Amino acid sequence: MAYDEGLAERIRQHLGADPDMAEKRMFGGIAFLLHGNMAVGVSGDDLMVRVGPDATDAALARPGAQLFDMTGRPMRGWVVVDSSALTEDEALAEWIDEGYTFAAGLPPK
Repeated sequence: MAYDEGLAERIRQHLGADPDMAEKRMFGGIAFLLHGNMAVGVSGDDLMVRVGPDATDAALARPGAQLFDMTGRPMRGWVVVDSSALTEDEALAEWIDEGYTFAAGLPPK
């Protein structure tokens, strides 16, 4: 599955030259990892965000968000945000920052 390179580039621009971030192809898309932990990713045209189990319900209340479910087993702590909710840079930045903040609280891999 191809992924939206434009969305991936917008993520790169927001993250800047953070030396603690790495990119890795996964889920048929691309993931952005902080110290080895996925923060956000792009799958198809959509954004995957790791928000953590405690923030899942609040994240799902936001426009365009749904529970991440790639294999028929929904994963609490992860959401997928429809590209239509990411047209504004500010909305995308909020999601990226949320994923980054959660990943920053995890032990490095």
